[in-house]
Amino acid sequence: MAVTHTSVDAEAAARLVAFGMRPKQLPARDVVYGELVRRYAEDNAFKALTHAVASGLGLMVLEVNQQAGAVLAATDESLFEIKMDAYARQSKIRERRETEKVLHGLIHLATAALGYPRPDDLANDTYIGRVSVELVDAMVREAARTLDERAQEAEANNDPLADAPELEQAWRAYARRPAAAATKDGRMAADTTRGMVARALRFLADQGFLVPVSDEQGGTYRTTGRYQIQVRELAADAAFDDLLALEVIAVAGAGGTLRPAATDTLQ
Repeated sequence: MAVTHTSVDAEAAARLVAFGMRPKQLPARDVVYGELVRRYAEDNAFKALTHAVASGLGLMVLEVNQQAGAVLAATDESLFEIKMDAYARQSKIRERRETEKVLHGLIHLATAALGYPRPDDLANDTYIGRVSVELVDAMVREAARTLDERAQEAEANNDPLADAPELEQAWRAYARRPAAAATKDGRMAADTTRGMVARALRFLADQGFLVPVSDEQGGTYRTTGRYQIQVRELAADAAFDDLLALEVIAVAGAGGTLRPAATDTLQ
């Protein structure tokens, strides 16, 4: 027997998708949202209808749960896809050249890897990671140093890095940038790497992926369930594996406090 959907069902599914498009909205803070999430979990027909509504809008439903709510991702060419140029405008990137875009890609990759450095962290829904401007910047710089050594060894052995990971295309540009510098009014200069990292982390916070914790280390944030789900998708990317394979992250304790592997050399 075919399942028929009423206009009320369709409206409810669309409302659940709409909640998912509000990054900072959570089921625990809204009775209607919480009820729709519960219905999604218990009613397979409603679940399928929600996926259909999302698909019609060019969105994928990654997960729906009480902790993170409805977590969506835009498909290619979707109206809701965040293009790099739009990200540049939102993050106030002054130069939108290809190199600048790649550098911001590195920053986001490093943030995800710092937030969830172990497979168990991504699998554990209760895990909360922490990242900071200084730690993300230190990690990318340490990755750049490691890649520099690898390139020099390959050169010495007359063995060009033909199969180099994606990260090796951008490390020189990042390493050349100053880590920090102040403007005349005492603010962090926008074209420094820490200035870039600070803007990237603020953007992630605006999207509901991070939550500000303190101003320590240039700005410290904790991860959210919404971000964990997004990073699970990113973990399938080869560049993410390449970054973790460099082993520039060390886990200091069971609580998941993170530090770059060579922090002392990065000051």
